[in-house]
Amino acid sequence: MTSTPPGDADSQSIEASSRPTPRLLLVDDEPGLRTAVQAYLEDEGFQVTTAVDGLDGWEKAQQLMPDLVISDVMMPRCDGYGLLEKMRGDERLGGTPVIFLTAKGMTADRTQGYVAGVDDYIPKPFDPDELVARVRNVVSRQDRLLTEAARFADADVGQMARQINEIRSMLSGSAEAAAAADTPQLSFTPREASVLQLVAEGLMNKEIARQLETSIRNVEKYVSRLFIKTGTSSRTELVRFALQNRLVD
Repeated sequence: MTSTPPGDADSQSIEASSRPTPRLLLVDDEPGLRTAVQAYLEDEGFQVTTAVDGLDGWEKAQQLMPDLVISDVMMPRCDGYGLLEKMRGDERLGGTPVIFLTAKGMTADRTQGYVAGVDDYIPKPFDPDELVARVRNVVSRQDRLLTEAARFADADVGQMARQINEIRSMLSGSAEAAAAADTPQLSFTPREASVLQLVAEGLMNKEIARQLETSIRNVEKYVSRLFIKTGTSSRTELVRFALQNRLVD
């Protein structure tokens, strides 16, 4: 039997205590089940907000920006699929994990959920401990994905900042800067322009996502679009192009 060194145990405890409480949005039109599941999840340490149907869930999701949505499928006004479609089409909520709770248990129904973009699917009646285990699994998986994406995005922040400073110095008062009066006519969406400005300031994807209140995945998508529109293939080339052509401040 191996034991954890006291220092390691302390650091793990501090790390665990410093993590923010996962924010869950529970969407279900059955008051009894909604209350029971909310109480059980809160006892397990989650922060839970409830909604009575898909429309209510959609409004609260936009306000809360939850870490995970747990939704019934069959609901009035807007069902689970309608809520999922709204979320997957939204820039800020597109990457939010969703678990479906439903009385349906047929394979075809589960397949429909997965095709629509649901992350997990639990048929009613369900064991509360299984629900908690699946919620923890989905939240942990999302945390791992975001951490890994951030690690790669921020791998070379110092080098990127130095390169940007070198490009700015090189262009300052140079013939290249003077020739930039011929700025190419490029069309950027407001969000693309914002991302371009922040990239030129040396921010990496995680920082850009935080400033624009969107996901790292969406930032990567915008950067890719900028590469295509400007004919560049790296952040350094993109910044050089933007500075040369006075596309950023």
